[in-house]
Amino acid sequence: MRSSELFVKCLEAEGVEYIFGLPGEENMDFLNALTSSNIKFILTHDERWAAFMANAYGRLTGRPGVCLSTLGPGATNLMTGIADALLDFSPVVAITGQAGLSEMYKESHQYIDILSSFKPLTKWNARIESPLVIPEIVRKAFKTSSIEKPGPSHIEFPEDIAPVNTEGSPLTHEPISYPEPSEKALSAAVSMIENADMPLVLAGNGVIRGNASRELKKFILKTQIGITTTFMGMGAMPADNDLFISTAGLQSKDYISCGFSKADLIITVGYDPVEFSPIHWNPNSDKNIIHINCTPSDTDSHYSSLELIGDIKTTLSLLAERVRSQKDTSYYHKLKLYSDHSMDFSLTGFPLKPFRIVNDIRKALRRNDILISDVGAHKIWIARFYPAYEENTVIISNGFASMGFAIPAAISAKLLYPEKQVIAGVGDGGFLMSLCEINTAIRLGLNFVCVIFNDSGYGLIEWKEKLRHQKDFFIRFNNPDFVKLAESFGAKGYRVASDDELLPVLKDALNQKVPAIVDCPVDYSENLRLTEKLGRLICPV
Repeated sequence: MRSSELFVKCLEAEGVEYIFGLPGEENMDFLNALTSSNIKFILTHDERWAAFMANAYGRLTGRPGVCLSTLGPGATNLMTGIADALLDFSPVVAITGQAGLSEMYKESHQYIDILSSFKPLTKWNARIESPLVIPEIVRKAFKTSSIEKPGPSHIEFPEDIAPVNTEGSPLTHEPISYPEPSEKALSAAVSMIENADMPLVLAGNGVIRGNASRELKKFILKTQIGITTTFMGMGAMPADNDLFISTAGLQSKDYISCGFSKADLIITVGYDPVEFSPIHWNPNSDKNIIHINCTPSDTDSHYSSLELIGDIKTTLSLLAERVRSQKDTSYYHKLKLYSDHSMDFSLTGFPLKPFRIVNDIRKALRRNDILISDVGAHKIWIARFYPAYEENTVIISNGFASMGFAIPAAISAKLLYPEKQVIAGVGDGGFLMSLCEINTAIRLGLNFVCVIFNDSGYGLIEWKEKLRHQKDFFIRFNNPDFVKLAESFGAKGYRVASDDELLPVLKDALNQKVPAIVDCPVDYSENLRLTEKLGRLICPV
């Protein structure tokens, strides 16, 4: 067989369902081999968004998503999505075409050293320089992408290797099992929990990656310890559980920060510091911390911890078996009450208040439907005020936090879960970056709703500019007619004209058989009101 055919067989052996990307001259042999495979190639309009689709696929399934580009500009376009996968710990395998080996030592059309460019953005990458190594390289890329903290791997496939005849077969593999933490560490952790007056659990996306949500709930139920999650950990604990206080991630003071201040022990579970630095919840470096994860903690002067390294599910189960005492829940319940009800943001007025938009989105979606947030001011409102009840029902990019994420992620979500309703919450800036993929969704017959928080500007930067400089600058732009734009794609367009229109519009949009775009004017003066409220916050006693 040709080397490209062996490559495809190896991808099939890894269980690849979709490859997202663009064709090029240098990956033509590979794509020709793919025409005889059951793997579906999803043609996109930009390699960035192909990488985001692979990224979201990886987060939603726990299996590596795969994206493809040609050499040169196609490969460099992938880099933003690959960097996002690195800092959001999403398993992704990127494949790039490349000029022939004989062209790499001299100036060649579109050739740059992609291997070196991708090195700091990936867990591992390699060039296929001989057909004989294809099975090993593919297996290692998928294995490296998935183990420990997941992330992106990269394979470069030169065009003069792809057509070479070869023999070989995919390598077999078994799922990796992580060990239990040491007996010494477990005993020490149990003692710390038993002796703490007010411990607090901080759960991150590692709980969801490790399929440990059920064990986390059992641990919380057994110990009656209050819990918060990071933005990307939303849904690991249902928001309507009495011991779930709120999400943690606002860098300004919030009621959950009162919990951190009062706590004498912080138990982090699957926590990624890239989301919410320890300096924000342990500013004096004086907290006792238990670190539960499959990898050791990062080195940080604000994060000195007892480390329980091993399978998160197993570790939580062992702790639940051994901890005997239950904690006084009164302060946790007080924090939850204040967090849920003390903000008293208005639900009326036009343009719509961001709190109203988030509130209506929650009413429009069922408990297990999916909300995907792009990056911008609206992300803060979604992360803080949208109640998530199940894991992977709120998808946020918060490690790399790249704009343009939501529409590609919505495409992956609908490919994986056609029975679920999907809403992408996007700012007008982020929407304009990746709107070309609405055409991809139309071509694939996918129906989801884009709710555009329309303020004709970069609202999050305006918020920060006004806080720091008391004025805004260089953040305004003009928007197209989003309804006509939607119709030009063959999508359904809506424009919200009053505060009581959004919910019925959402319900109608979710019933469409094509993507729907909802232009929703937003009043972001509420951003400063939120900041002012948090600035005046007094912790309950």
